[in-house]
Amino acid sequence: MSGEWLRRWRRGGPAERPRGAPAAGPGPPPPALRYRRPKFLPGGEEEAPRGGRAVRGAGPERPLPWGAGYAEVINAEKSEFNEDQAACCQISVRRREPGLEEDEEWLILCSTQFLTGHYWALFDGHGGPDAAIIASNYLHYCIKQKLEEIVGGITEAQPPMHLSGHCICDSDPQFVEEKHIHAADLVVGALENAFQECDEVIGQEMEATNQTGGCTALAALYFQGKLYVANAGDSRAILVLKDNIVPMSSEFTPESERQRIQHLAFLFPKLLDGEFTRFEFPRRLKGDDVGQKVLYRDYFMEGWGYKTVEKADLKYPLVHGHGKQARLLGTLAVSRGLGDHQLKVIDTNIEVKPFLSCIPKVNVFDFALHDIKEDDVLIMATDGLWDVLCNDEVAHVVRSFLAENRTDPQRFSELAKCLVCRARGKKRGHQWMLDDSHEASYDDISVFVIPLHNREED
Repeated sequence: MSGEWLRRWRRGGPAERPRGAPAAGPGPPPPALRYRRPKFLPGGEEEAPRGGRAVRGAGPERPLPWGAGYAEVINAEKSEFNEDQAACCQISVRRREPGLEEDEEWLILCSTQFLTGHYWALFDGHGGPDAAIIASNYLHYCIKQKLEEIVGGITEAQPPMHLSGHCICDSDPQFVEEKHIHAADLVVGALENAFQECDEVIGQEMEATNQTGGCTALAALYFQGKLYVANAGDSRAILVLKDNIVPMSSEFTPESERQRIQHLAFLFPKLLDGEFTRFEFPRRLKGDDVGQKVLYRDYFMEGWGYKTVEKADLKYPLVHGHGKQARLLGTLAVSRGLGDHQLKVIDTNIEVKPFLSCIPKVNVFDFALHDIKEDDVLIMATDGLWDVLCNDEVAHVVRSFLAENRTDPQRFSELAKCLVCRARGKKRGHQWMLDDSHEASYDDISVFVIPLHNREED
């Protein structure tokens, strides 16, 4: 990203757009570091009262793409701000000809000269809300930019070897076919590149403004008849269909990515600065374990083995803890996300960023292969929901609610509020409890409910 672009970004420009507002153009988003709630929320400049943890939702005055629903609630005094952010908009993608200026007023072009997609995203900040705010203002623009760079390839029946259309080798089409490269693969690559560029922008902006922190990112893009869900972090998306549940993302935690993290430490041991051991043990080793054979795992192991404990093994483990308590370098609970460029392990010079990947895992759902029903929806939520509700519980709430509220034009918005309320629970004394008397979520909770049956009507 050029320095000129960053200067233009700080001067302001168009950002995200609910349905009915202008489409996202090529200009940069507005200044990002001013805290506010998502723009499509009524009274977005203000935070909801913290004491009662009031649930806020998108209203009918600013309908979201496809008539989607959104709701959120702030944490139970874990941090000063609601560190979640959300964004949604329509993305118009045009073929960018060589030499065409980025600022050209292209919206006057004939509709056949650009493709339209729809975008929803959730960002869960940590160490402050700033990285999530920047990402919510910028990632959609970056996705649009990356799609425009490859639009010549995705509009062909088979992506050409050379984007210019030139055929240097007569067998080029054969090589592309043998690699099974399709238009969807180019969209996946565009999303991966967009996340990486967004991460670079966050790093530059946070350094320039002396801010710290990072965020997870979960983005859904509907484009050319397919739904792409890109995830970097521990938020989650599932499709709740009439007859089944389709997971559309995987959580990335120090535990789930143990082998990748350990392998990086094996290749570049200086990253640990002699303070950590890359090996995993069932518990933190003690001095009395030296000389004993104990269970362990290294980067190349799915299973477990026994290792004779050496003094060096007593160092703090690179990945330590279990479940929600697992930490990377004793610091982060996620292994993928955006930002955290300045984050170091406390009281050391060890940087966390080399182990924290910004590249998302992208899953694709092809609508042409499925018979979508009226109540089929995509549920996107930050980990505040999933910490206390599993996929089956969420699907049960979704199906029951939609079946009981078929005539309500705002039923998807009300369903989002229902899910947030279910995870937030009710306050009993000083605690927040679920209906089954288990502890409720104390985290920020953000939920999109996106009806799939409405996609062609928008």
